Amino acid sequence: MSLKAVAIFSLASLCAVAAPVQAQSPFAGLLARLEGAKDQTGVTASNGRIEAQSVDVAGKYAGRLTEVAATEGEMVEAGAVLARLDDREAQAQVLAAEASVLQAKAAKAQADAAVMQAESALDVANTNRDRVTTLHAEGHAAQAALDDAVNAATAAKAALATAQAQVENATALIAAAEASREQAKIALEDLTIRAPIGGRVLYRLHEPGEVIATGTPVVTLLDLTNVYMVVYLPASVVGTFAVNDEARLVLDPVPQFVVPARVSFVAPQAQFTPKSVETSAERADLVFRVKLAVPHDLLMRFADRVKVGVRGIGFVRATPDTPWPADLAVNVPE
Repeated sequence: MSLKAVAIFSLASLCAVAAPVQAQSPFAGLLARLEGAKDQTGVTASNGRIEAQSVDVAGKYAGRLTEVAATEGEMVEAGAVLARLDDREAQAQVLAAEASVLQAKAAKAQADAAVMQAESALDVANTNRDRVTTLHAEGHAAQAALDDAVNAATAAKAALATAQAQVENATALIAAAEASREQAKIALEDLTIRAPIGGRVLYRLHEPGEVIATGTPVVTLLDLTNVYMVVYLPASVVGTFAVNDEARLVLDPVPQFVVPARVSFVAPQAQFTPKSVETSAERADLVFRVKLAVPHDLLMRFADRVKVGVRGIGFVRATPDTPWPADLAVNVPE
């Protein structure tokens, strides 16, 4: 007996026990939709459950937790502080990096002064060389004096080049020190663990005072912008629709509503139907895993009501121009 048959049999037994005829229960209506979908030309239904992408938020560095601000079940915005690590050592490293920047700037100032001194010495050497050259041409200065003046000018020029190179080296040291300072600041900031996305806190994995290793998850978030239902459909159905085609979802707790969705993923390879979904006989058939994603704007409207794990039925059409039956018209709460 299939799972669907068991469900229908259980429903029939329940109705038989209940005395006088009562109005159809929401779950009975849900089963009727699943059964009736087979009679709707071009519309296929399959059981599934609501899922959402989870994100493990971990610490980039090892350390002792001083605070865990996240509470399980609460909604957090992107950038919200989830936890903090002891940052005393990181703050000291930032101070040391800032001192290195000051030291490099002081070295640059000394190098600039050395350039000014070398330029002055070069001017003096060039003036003296020109004077001795004139005197030598007039026969009033010996060749040795001229040679000494020329060599002194050449040495002064070399000294200036050396001083200018020291300025460039000091400039590079400043850039390196500033980069180290920024790196230290980033490391300090990374000791504050923030939410990379907005969502709901699913698990709080550690408490203040615990020492965690590098990359240890502290909080698990549910990404409520990426909510979908996973269904398994045969190749005969998958082969007729495409990604981004419209779909519909009807959830067990609220079968009176019809949630719009779109096909966001179709597995490129067939697989045997999971044991938890179908009976052993039906598991012998190959199916394709399909995701039916709920629109982002609708998720934002009802973010506080989204529950992962809720079961229901997903409906897809064979082709985009196949009309939806009246009972599958979009119907969501106001």
